[in-house]
Amino acid sequence: MITPELITRINELSRKKRSVGLSDDEAQEQQLLRREYLDSIKAQVTGMLDNIEVVDAPQTEPKITRINEVSFSLKHQLH
Repeated sequence: MITPELITRINELSRKKRSVGLSDDEAQEQQLLRREYLDSIKAQVTGMLDNIEVVDAPQTEPKITRINEVSFSLKHQLH
């Protein structure tokens, strides 16, 4: 779960990496925190996508367009 503390710690480690560098333990912690953050984002997106329901009403008759209307009237005029 993404918490303000998680984001704060990720940002602290990022700033420290740019300024003075990280120790091996801090670099490992940074990778773990980033992975936790990304996994939480993926879980949120997956949850949203799982709740999407696509509703598409079946069409019993073909959709009439202006081209179909003209074509139909020309067929009757020619025959």
